[in-house]
Amino acid sequence: MGIVGNLSSDQIQSFNSQGYLVLDSFASPEDIEAMRTRMDQLLHDFDCSATASIFSTKNQQQSTDNYFYESVEKISFFFEEKAFGNDGTLQQPKELSINKVGHALHELDPVFKRFSYSEKISSLLSSLGYKRPIPIQSMYIFKQPGIGGEVVPHQDNSFLYTEPQTCTGLWLALEDATVINGCLWAIPGSQKNGLVRRFIRGEDGVTFDRPSPAYDQKDFVPIEVKAGSLVVIHGDLIHQSFENQSSKSRHVYSLHVVDTDGCEWAQDNWIRRKVQPEPIYVS
Repeated sequence: MGIVGNLSSDQIQSFNSQGYLVLDSFASPEDIEAMRTRMDQLLHDFDCSATASIFSTKNQQQSTDNYFYESVEKISFFFEEKAFGNDGTLQQPKELSINKVGHALHELDPVFKRFSYSEKISSLLSSLGYKRPIPIQSMYIFKQPGIGGEVVPHQDNSFLYTEPQTCTGLWLALEDATVINGCLWAIPGSQKNGLVRRFIRGEDGVTFDRPSPAYDQKDFVPIEVKAGSLVVIHGDLIHQSFENQSSKSRHVYSLHVVDTDGCEWAQDNWIRRKVQPEPIYVS
């Protein structure tokens, strides 16, 4: 299949240097509206009395359960840490209580699949040298007003490890993302230092194989973007986002891609699929 890359040499050079690349107006207003409207419907149909799985990046070793593990091939809903009161009940409507929906939107929902397997995504990945890319996980992240949780400094390759390493994060802003409502922050060039640690799944659950280094917050720069912008994230880039204490949400569709040509998916990754996703393309 002949896929033509859509990145310029300057864009590729910037990505290789900085570890991330912002592509303005990557998604059309129609794309954004379709995904947001579809998520509204999924939330409306979600029965929150059936589950109360909470997602936290600060306490991931304790926040994994079967609901989390099985979400790799489902559309599952995860609450914010601060969504519940001391009595265990939701403090606000469910639509304002969900941290994220994941991790197989790209596979099971036609609206998200259409974008994830679009020609624009194919051309981007071709520019980055992918031969047989598969989307390994997808998430709709809400960053809810007032309670949208912090995402601690991390590298995507820690969680989605291949040998050799091939993970790239595609972070699509469905609303404007600013320092006020919890935009991404990254340490430019940090991907050049390699992978710091891995998130391992064993018989007793999941754990990091070593502690997190201490990072100097002065090294991080904000990545403020308009709705429709795509942030392309190298798998070894150190990035984070802060808690959203504003009155505005920060909706994002996040897709993580790995190559399957000439590399191996690590068997001790947290994601253990029964069926491998279909490739976005084969070149």
